Amino acid sequence: MAGPPGSPRPASGVAEPPAAPPVEPATDRPARRSGVPSFLLELPGLVLLALLLALLIKTFLVQAFYIPSSSMEPTLLPGDRVLVNRLAYRFGEPARGDVIVFDGPSSPTDDGPVGAFLRWLTEGLGVARPSHEDFIKRVIGLPGDVVEIHRGAVYVNGERLDEPYLATPRDRRSFPPVEVPEGMLYVLGDNRLHSGDSRFGLGFVPLGRVVGKAFVVVWPPSRVGWIR
Repeated sequence: MAGPPGSPRPASGVAEPPAAPPVEPATDRPARRSGVPSFLLELPGLVLLALLLALLIKTFLVQAFYIPSSSMEPTLLPGDRVLVNRLAYRFGEPARGDVIVFDGPSSPTDDGPVGAFLRWLTEGLGVARPSHEDFIKRVIGLPGDVVEIHRGAVYVNGERLDEPYLATPRDRRSFPPVEVPEGMLYVLGDNRLHSGDSRFGLGFVPLGRVVGKAFVVVWPPSRVGWIR
């Protein structure tokens, strides 16, 4: 059937389809935001997350310690940095010969819950000085052991210890036998001539103050290696 006068005639008698709407070109780039770049908006959250992870690792897993003195020479030298496994004694107790880090007596504080949390946070980040001093020594006597030192030679329950790690010259002093109380450790430095330890100064170390086991030197590079 013919259309009205003046109307175009379809080719071959088939009606033409309606014209399609224009199509925007595809792109894989997100729309550009005006103002501050998105990574700057995300940066504070990423920094906070990194700090929280670092605090959790330091509190529960592994912590680095700095060796300030010569009391553990030649095993550890002043300036060494060691890693301490904080989980080493969660399900057991230190063994004789272990090199451990432990807390010294804490300064009395009464900060309350909020203050205690802030102290934990600032000490963990290294902003505030800890309320206690950390020590690193070698475990010699376990609870119930009898330790005696005769002219520098250490005897535990009547048997002499083999101590190839000791510094030279050797300490030749003697100390009377003592029994290690329950819940305590008897510790000595490897440099017996220059170490304040269980012989005097520190006394017995409560198991509850043990932070963990020192297992590797990580700095300086020339001294990287396992602690024995």
